[in-house]
Amino acid sequence: MKQLVIGLLLLFLLLGCQRTETPGPLVLTLWHGINPPANRVVFEQLVADFNARHTDIKIQPIYIGQADQQFPKILTAIVGNSPPDLLWFDSLLTGRLVDLQGVIPLTDWLQDGGYLDNLDPALIPGMEFEGELWSVPFTMSNLGIFYRPDLFAEAGIKTLPRTWEELAQVAQKLTQDRDGDGRLDQYGLLLPLGKGEWTVFSWLPFWFSAGGEVVNQGMSLLTTASLKALRFWQELLRMGVAVLSAPERGYEQEWFIQGRVAMQITGPWTLGYLTQTGVPFAVMPIPQAERPATIVGGANVFVMRTDPLRQRAALQFLDYILSDEFQVAWAVQTGALPVTQSARRDPTYQAFLTNHPLLQVFLDQMPFAYSRPNGPNYNRVSNCLGRAIEATLLGQAPEVALERYVRFCPGGS
Repeated sequence: MKQLVIGLLLLFLLLGCQRTETPGPLVLTLWHGINPPANRVVFEQLVADFNARHTDIKIQPIYIGQADQQFPKILTAIVGNSPPDLLWFDSLLTGRLVDLQGVIPLTDWLQDGGYLDNLDPALIPGMEFEGELWSVPFTMSNLGIFYRPDLFAEAGIKTLPRTWEELAQVAQKLTQDRDGDGRLDQYGLLLPLGKGEWTVFSWLPFWFSAGGEVVNQGMSLLTTASLKALRFWQELLRMGVAVLSAPERGYEQEWFIQGRVAMQITGPWTLGYLTQTGVPFAVMPIPQAERPATIVGGANVFVMRTDPLRQRAALQFLDYILSDEFQVAWAVQTGALPVTQSARRDPTYQAFLTNHPLLQVFLDQMPFAYSRPNGPNYNRVSNCLGRAIEATLLGQAPEVALERYVRFCPGGS
């Protein structure tokens, strides 16, 4: 009898637990480094819209800092078998994530869903590694040259430069001693000083334009293209028509706003900020050497290797990211370029583009946009190349800089 009572009590307890258990939605974490903060607010609202329409899945976005802060956290999470479900990051991390077996391939999902035909073709190389596709583009951009039309007009410049030679000539006309004190106070172009990724990113369009190529997930840097691009930047400094930024601050626009420089290399993410300053500005494509070229920027989203249930759920959010709804809303509210062809044709985006015609310069450059390699050694290649660029800007012969910093760099021969 005693055993029966105990058994019944256990049964009642079990049934009571089952009755009070209310299974909730599957919560998926998404780590990201979206900036500026205003863009994070836009993203969080778009995630909230997704969550409101899904009772079984909820996305939890978590800001984990900028790129240099993120990778140690990502590495620790993968090694500790506690990764996020989704990761927002530059596609340059692809090779390292694959080597760590931290992500799943998306090739079949992208092909079966018909997504590839709708993506901008320039984005595909950034998704590829070792014959598979590993991420989906979240947003995209490229580099152009912002310029001050008022300073161009004052210098009598009526035609935008289309070649490196013309760029140097225009920069020379824009370099002036405006107050007559014997010292230059306006330069044609700002060049980014430093060995960090921004300097490398800004220089690579010139390298690609001179014939630079990504080969086998690496970069052929001991070439005439490298010498030509390094010599051009050095020549601009030698002529006195370009000025170096503060170290590792080549992305800041203060000198451009002040009129200290008339041209600066940057991307569409600065359009909103510059508009708020009231300073007149416009955008031109990067002048070319042998071919037109710019570089793909932006971020991609990876599905981390967790379990099949969570991975399948994560794919639903990727479908949302590639939808016209998401892409148009993100582009209109942040100024980023839509990653899909259909989003660009959307009437809402077309109306936005009519009111923001400078974005068309970046859209027109996408057929000539090149991607950096996704191999696991890119970080080391970038560091080696950054050192060579910095040394050249500080006066070292390009041949010596390449020999010293690049020749024995993995993936950068």
